Amino acid sequence: MSTPQVVFVSGLSGSGKTTAMAALEDLGFYCVDNLPAQLTRQFVELCAKSRPPIERMALALDAREAAFLQGIPGVLDELRGGGARVWLIFLDCTNAVLQSRYRETRRVHPLSPAGSVGEGIERERSLLEDVARLADVRVDTSELNVHQLRETVTQAVVRDRRPTVVNLLSFGFRYGVPEAADLVFDVRFLRNPHFESDLRPRTGQDPEVAEYVMKSENTLALMDRLRDLLRFLLPLYDGEGKAYLTIGVGCTGGRHRSVALVEALGREITGWEREVTMTHRDVEKAP
Repeated sequence: MSTPQVVFVSGLSGSGKTTAMAALEDLGFYCVDNLPAQLTRQFVELCAKSRPPIERMALALDAREAAFLQGIPGVLDELRGGGARVWLIFLDCTNAVLQSRYRETRRVHPLSPAGSVGEGIERERSLLEDVARLADVRVDTSELNVHQLRETVTQAVVRDRRPTVVNLLSFGFRYGVPEAADLVFDVRFLRNPHFESDLRPRTGQDPEVAEYVMKSENTLALMDRLRDLLRFLLPLYDGEGKAYLTIGVGCTGGRHRSVALVEALGREITGWEREVTMTHRDVEKAP
């Protein structure tokens, strides 16, 4: 049998564990929910003895199984000591987004069936604190759609063959800084198309608006520095095994300057033969 691969998936309820497990199943992992810690080693051994052998396993961890969570550090050490390749993926999410998801689905929180969703979230965060610290890969799903989460999980597992994906996100400071961003750049110092009457109704995706933003001396200098910084940082993130890097670029309203910068950065980084996604969070909001 080749080296077994075991992926543990944990995280807050509503953060996307079901989606993550589905992505692993599509990769050929045998998926199991909430197997007791003391049975994990036996489970791996049984998989090895099956015909044909099951070499890729994924196990979901639930905060409701307190005894399981307490045994996780020992399980990870034991499996790695036995030669298995082991990952622990932890899915995080902001409280506001989690509460919104619960409102949309009209479900009760499993740790607060008779109380508020907020209380359940805080209780679960506390229970999962130690597990989160053990994570090999930690993913904030607040700004990710289902497809992006599946891609992130896929890359976390095959990260030795795929470089970090860059998610570029334009936003307006007026509407808040995106909590999921790993890096945030404030470009409000650049000249603003909002004050040009013919450009104001358009967005940074419009060629004339983009030219107005990008041809200024300050923008050119900024692009040079961002280019150098990202060429330095991205290989380091690759080496760390970071599956997904979210870079926020913000201006006042999120319609002009930040959008133009994200589009330009996206073209630049794509030219480095790296996968890039671009999201314009606030571009449709009124100018």
